[in-house]
Amino acid sequence: MSRPVSVGLIGCGKISDAYFSGTQAYSMLKIVACADLDQARAEAKAREHGVRACSVEQLLRDPQIELVINLTIPVAHAEVNTAALQAGKHVYAEKPFALDSTAGASVLALARERALLVGCAPDTFLGGGLQTARKAIDDGAIGRPVSAMAFMLSRGHETWHPSPQFYYQKGGGPMFDMGPYYLTALINFLGPVARVCGSTQSAFTERLITSQPLAGTKIPVETPTHVAGVLEFVNGGSATIVTSFDTWPYPLPRLLVFGTEGTLEAPDPNRFDGAVRIRDAKSDEFREFAPTHTVERGRGSGAADMACSILRRERSHRASGALAQHVLEIMEAFEKSSRTGRHVKIKSRCERPAALPVGLAPNELDE
Repeated sequence: MSRPVSVGLIGCGKISDAYFSGTQAYSMLKIVACADLDQARAEAKAREHGVRACSVEQLLRDPQIELVINLTIPVAHAEVNTAALQAGKHVYAEKPFALDSTAGASVLALARERALLVGCAPDTFLGGGLQTARKAIDDGAIGRPVSAMAFMLSRGHETWHPSPQFYYQKGGGPMFDMGPYYLTALINFLGPVARVCGSTQSAFTERLITSQPLAGTKIPVETPTHVAGVLEFVNGGSATIVTSFDTWPYPLPRLLVFGTEGTLEAPDPNRFDGAVRIRDAKSDEFREFAPTHTVERGRGSGAADMACSILRRERSHRASGALAQHVLEIMEAFEKSSRTGRHVKIKSRCERPAALPVGLAPNELDE
């Protein structure tokens, strides 16, 4: 690859720092500009990271910029993705892909029409922890995978986050906030999902913010804050998942995959690192599986992988819009199943993302 893809970043909130720093490892892309509805915030980030600040409209009109990284709040994801595509830019967005699968499908249709690429977080499944787990599963370390369990338990964000309101609005809640990490990891391990059943609830009708600067403010809860469900995969396996903002944390494993010959414990799917442990017929205890991939990756790895595909179009990118749309439809299905009391068939399909080759350097995504 002889040149980097020029990137414009929209949304200069807290997560933008992770993208500015994470993308620096990759020669195939370069952030050249940033924008935000708050121009002062964009200018501050531009000074901090050595890029130029501009308005959103200026960024989208800039012919130099080929790829937009969309880090806006969830309610704006589909709108900004659409605007970027209409401006002739490829786009990579933070999760969730959209607030509903109808909006997500429209983004994918526009991308196909314009022959542009769309990608979406999370990209943590490209980290050494989850890639090592994928390698162990693919190599048969636990035999044939038959089922899995995933747990994300917390008490919510209002005690520490400076502005936690959107976590309790549509597009928030534990499933839309954290579910993409867990569901993407499970699809990376087991492939696409065929149908879902779920039970959803909210233990509280409102939340009291105790963090600064909004301490004392009450937040109405507009989305389920405890989601339990079962996934049935196209390959015949199944998984149980629980995500909650209603529980006090308990030391349950984040991800378990059960096979015919053993059990694999995968690390936190919200991280790029973490140990992989396996228990099989050879031992009564879990033992650590030797890492096969570097853990020295960060946010923006999915955008870098997409940049490789922009430069070499015959190559498929891993954190794709199709994968994100599949995850989005699954997340919607839990609440629909709970409301109707029925299984929900998942209409979309995605390819199981290609595994990263073993032995890559932290700045490489292909051999």
